[in-house]
Amino acid sequence: MSGLPVEETLEMWASSLRDVKARMRGLFTQERVAASAGQFLDGLLGDQRRKTGWMRAEAAGDKGPWRQQAILGRVPWDADALRDIVRDYALETLADPDAVLVIDETGFLKQGHASCGVARQYTGSAGKITNCQIGVFAAYVSRHGHAFIDRALYLPKAWADDPERRRKTHVPQGIGFATKPALARAMIERALAAEVPFSWVAADSVYGVGDIEMALRRAGKGYVLGVSAKHAFNSWGKPYAVAGTARDIAANLPPEAWQRLSAGTGTKGERLHDWAYIELADLNAADYNAALTGTWTRGLLIRRNIADGELAFFSTWCAQGTSMEALARVEGHRWAIEDSFETAKNELGLDHNETRSWHGWHRHVSLVMLAFAMMATIRHHANTAPPPKTMRNPCLRP
Repeated sequence: MSGLPVEETLEMWASSLRDVKARMRGLFTQERVAASAGQFLDGLLGDQRRKTGWMRAEAAGDKGPWRQQAILGRVPWDADALRDIVRDYALETLADPDAVLVIDETGFLKQGHASCGVARQYTGSAGKITNCQIGVFAAYVSRHGHAFIDRALYLPKAWADDPERRRKTHVPQGIGFATKPALARAMIERALAAEVPFSWVAADSVYGVGDIEMALRRAGKGYVLGVSAKHAFNSWGKPYAVAGTARDIAANLPPEAWQRLSAGTGTKGERLHDWAYIELADLNAADYNAALTGTWTRGLLIRRNIADGELAFFSTWCAQGTSMEALARVEGHRWAIEDSFETAKNELGLDHNETRSWHGWHRHVSLVMLAFAMMATIRHHANTAPPPKTMRNPCLRP
């Protein structure tokens, strides 16, 4: 945060913290509970390495973790209402019509089998099948910054179909089994219903085909969605005809089809890859929604790693004439959610939740999302602040 002097940055931090605490005050029926929630937030933003109940209690001056634990457990309040507060707060600063909604998941490593949704399942966080919970997240990424605006705990079918496990972890009656793409689609639909401004959705191959594509076409939103190498594509009405799996199409592309492009700037500079883009068909937007106009293009975007030649494939949907450079940039926005997961875990205790219940997970994660959105807001304002005014030398003539 280089745009403001230290004193002004600290004041911005203090005023922002007062602001977010005031925004969530209405969630709690008692002042003392709201104060405990505020102290919980203080603990997440503090410099303790572990954000456990005992650590947060110590930072708050409490004799034990009970008030901190009560915020996640027995005190009644609506975590989904806080989720919506986080979304609206983040958009006040980050909103942009060209923003990208990025969908991804992360793992929460767990010991034992009592925590809601825990199972042996694959998580990219560990790079293997392990005992963990999986959370699906939506991040809002714009030229102003990025923040989480939605989340959902993935409930494996074995959990969803087990009444005793559901009872012990307080899974709401109306919650049933939902695939990760179904959770993602629900997040997209919530964003659309809330009139969140965005033009694109980006996600990896877990979310890349099926209902999500149709929902986005009907909404008039572009997408760059990962697909497997075995996913089949066909073109029609285009001079360059292709048919077959994504892998086979890539293998038959001529050398001139590839271009070296940046997917955006990372911590080590421009993230360069070789890219190829095949337009598959031009379609009328009104075919999906009578209220829409214009021609949109379905396509296949291919990314090749410069170092080892590894390929990644993406199904795309965009307004006719959209360049490969633009699509590569949209795909590159996915780094933001990976960066967000790392920051939220290392600095804000995203994966330090000690509760076992459904409500405890969503409450803890929503409070972390609020802390993250506050940091994103401060960072944006600090980095875009105008330079300090300088006193003019009265000895110099105009």
